[in-house]
Amino acid sequence: MARNPQRDRDRGGDDRKGEFADKLVHINRVAKVVKGGKRFGFAALVVVGDQQGQVGFGHGKAREVPEAIRKATEAARRGLVRVPMRDKRTLHHDSEGRHGAGKVVLRSAPPGTGIIAGGPMRAVFEMLGVRDVVAKSLGSTNPYNMVRATFDALKVQENPRGVAARRGKKVSEIVSRRRDGASDVSEGAEAAQESA
Repeated sequence: MARNPQRDRDRGGDDRKGEFADKLVHINRVAKVVKGGKRFGFAALVVVGDQQGQVGFGHGKAREVPEAIRKATEAARRGLVRVPMRDKRTLHHDSEGRHGAGKVVLRSAPPGTGIIAGGPMRAVFEMLGVRDVVAKSLGSTNPYNMVRATFDALKVQENPRGVAARRGKKVSEIVSRRRDGASDVSEGAEAAQESA
């Protein structure tokens, strides 16, 4: 039977559900040893985001897969974080994050680069709404550690306005330095191509 969105709205249904997208990152079968043998269940890791700068992750366990995913999605919605983005497509600056044995390096990228990242990290960037980023995972390949390390790196992201306010400078001073550095690199690359 098809759901009627109008009726859901009239009953006070959650309008926020339409805004957020979710992505199942990992599902794991877990066993609990009891007197009669083993009792199997499922653990799910889900990333949720509005693809406009808000993202969260959650973990849920249940006897059935759909229930585990539902619990993980609810946990992810409760733990949303806002990440500042440059031009609504990439990160403001490079950052590193770690959790346990997992370490990740995130780098901002020019337009057209795309999302260059491994599975669990890619899911985080897609839900966040980042279109251009280069990321590398060093150490643990455990999806839980990789996602937590990625969030650790995203939490240190700052926008130029906040940095300028803290340092008592104008935003244009900080941003112009960043652009000057980028232009120096591009000019060096052009000179190298001309000499070749």
